[in-house]
Amino acid sequence: MNKEATIAGQAVYSKKVLSIYDFWVLGVSNHYFWKCPTRFISEQFSKKVSSNHLDVGVGSGYYLKNFLPQTTNRIALLDLNENSLDTASKVISHFQPEVYSGDVLEPLQLNIEKFDSISVNYLLHCLPGDIAEKGIIFKHLKSYMNNGGVLFGSTILGKGTDKNFFAKKLMAIYNKKGIFSNHNDELDSLIASLNEHFTDVEVKVIGCVALFSGKKI
Repeated sequence: MNKEATIAGQAVYSKKVLSIYDFWVLGVSNHYFWKCPTRFISEQFSKKVSSNHLDVGVGSGYYLKNFLPQTTNRIALLDLNENSLDTASKVISHFQPEVYSGDVLEPLQLNIEKFDSISVNYLLHCLPGDIAEKGIIFKHLKSYMNNGGVLFGSTILGKGTDKNFFAKKLMAIYNKKGIFSNHNDELDSLIASLNEHFTDVEVKVIGCVALFSGKKI
């Protein structure tokens, strides 16, 4: 796997970019470009999150800040970007989150207790390779899930969805810069990869975005 491409996909998340992330990505881009208003991702998070949860690819911590249940017993963060980890951990500091730095494309060396739920929102489309390759993250993360645990998330598909002119332009720019690597990401590959590792797989496409979940047995 291309380590430089992995780094490029997360390097954009500087403190400055994270300060406008909620406005630009969750406000403007999701609604006008990707045609999947953030409320749909928020609703999935609220329904699937457990009180023993790991969030992977944490961004600004928006979903954690707004939709973690107050009954949460344990919350952990995993990301390759220290800025994201710092920003997200601060907005939920009252939960005393566990914080881990790691590359999900590689086997994780974490000596920790397992989780009942794991979220991976807007991570896959930032990872290099096609879905068949980067779907390895499901294998790596599954080993940190309790039986009956649920992995869920969302990703922007580059192939097989209707995009308006501006969405096509923005996606092309992001792919050229290495922020996205999703030119060939399409629904069938995502479903196949999820089914390889999980049962009770559910996938729903809204605009350019696939919302997905699967259970470990």
